[in-house]
Amino acid sequence: MARTSADPGICATPSAVTGPWLEAVLHRAGYEVSVAGFTAEAVGTGQVGQNVRFLIEYRRGEGPRSLVGKFASDDPESRQTGIALSNYLREVRFYQELQPTLDIQTPVVLFTDIDLDTQEFVLMMEDLSPAVQGDQISGCDPVAAERAMRELGRLHGPRWNDPALRDIPWLSIQNEESASMVKGLWDSVFPGFKARYAGHMKPEHLKLVNALAERFGRYVAPRSNPIAVTHGDYRLDNMLFGGPYPLTVVDWQSPGLGNGTADAAYFMGTSFDQAAERRECERDLLDAYHETLVGYGIAGYSRDDCERDYVRASFAGLVMAVIASMIVGQTPRGDEMFMAMAHRSAEMALDLGALDVL
Repeated sequence: MARTSADPGICATPSAVTGPWLEAVLHRAGYEVSVAGFTAEAVGTGQVGQNVRFLIEYRRGEGPRSLVGKFASDDPESRQTGIALSNYLREVRFYQELQPTLDIQTPVVLFTDIDLDTQEFVLMMEDLSPAVQGDQISGCDPVAAERAMRELGRLHGPRWNDPALRDIPWLSIQNEESASMVKGLWDSVFPGFKARYAGHMKPEHLKLVNALAERFGRYVAPRSNPIAVTHGDYRLDNMLFGGPYPLTVVDWQSPGLGNGTADAAYFMGTSFDQAAERRECERDLLDAYHETLVGYGIAGYSRDDCERDYVRASFAGLVMAVIASMIVGQTPRGDEMFMAMAHRSAEMALDLGALDVL
């Protein structure tokens, strides 16, 4: 991306941030201020990125009291994963190119850029405090879940089946090549996942994941569904509730082009601590998602089509747990989170008879 004279440049790590650099970021965003100083504190629970809040003091002018910066992970394994999967590139390009064309609520971004050679990047955005981050381990209630499902429709609806999306080179699309890559990744990490986590899984869930492994090629095979911009990791840890907006969706490191309803299945399959609570509200929340979609004038995608795709994609949280747990740095919270995702998603897939559709 061409630089301008007002471009602050990339600060690759939180420790590289200086007062003059923050001042340049603010000037670029239209704030006529002079920065006197700042303090920094880590926020969030990211696996592939690190987030830092910068509390700013001004010598002159008025600006935001704080900003949040996102940088590449300081864990070497997680950082390499972010580079290999183009997570950092995709997040920067999402905000630069796609976000203005969608309706989903995201943070206001003051500055973002990436060095294509090193993959060092920075994302400076509004601080959404006092918003509360969703907790993947604790789960959520049906009220929060409905808000998330309707917001998801505002991601998928505006550019549903837009052929121009296929011309965006960094936006990964589900095709034979990507299916082969995902299957290869699954095949490489699945033995290690079982060795590490099999003892923590219920027998019926372990049986399910083994059966999925046998059918994995069918699960990832490209299908002729309508395309949409997908989030790719639409779960509670990547949502902030309250603050400036009722719900804000963050962590755009995995956007893709594919079956949007897979995002819905992934969210529903990972977000309820109690399966009984998910079962009770599941149909109503899928109705809410589909209702939001058709509000954009979408035709040819019936409620039955939506449910069919939802059932087939109900393995999504289980697949993410298997793959992601083995390609990022291992942490106690990460282990607990991935097991919660695997357990809940497996339970949903069993409820829906998802193996039968493969």
